[in-house]
Amino acid sequence: MSDAPTFAVLTTAQCHALLASQQVGRLAFTFRDRVDIEPVHYVFRDDRIWGRTQHGTKVQILSHHPWVAFEVDQVEALFTWQSVVVHGRIEFPDPAGSPQEQARYAAGVAAFRSLVPEAFTPHDPTPDRDLVFMIPVHDVAGRAATTRRA
Repeated sequence: MSDAPTFAVLTTAQCHALLASQQVGRLAFTFRDRVDIEPVHYVFRDDRIWGRTQHGTKVQILSHHPWVAFEVDQVEALFTWQSVVVHGRIEFPDPAGSPQEQARYAAGVAAFRSLVPEAFTPHDPTPDRDLVFMIPVHDVAGRAATTRRA
């Protein structure tokens, strides 16, 4: 008997559970005729993906082209995996902005510190990554594969 794969669509709750269980995802974005994808650390909290990055080309592009895809996978074997993709608009809360922006920045820092407690402190292992980003999770879809005996 061989293993036969079964494919399924994940529910929203299953997508959220996968997002919450992982810490590294891939951020995809476009500029003109080029698509880029980069691995990033993140935290899923309060229906938002929170992460951090540093100033550079990616941030310049995203400030003008904020529509992104964010993907997370959990792979155990060739036909035993789950994958979630979020489509949305990336935002960079301003720590010196309005009180609402400052509160969103503080929420992002707190979320990220649950992953890296030293983040945004003098003992930060990646001090150049001083920008918080957020992707509200409204448009989410997921798929899964499992194996069963035929």
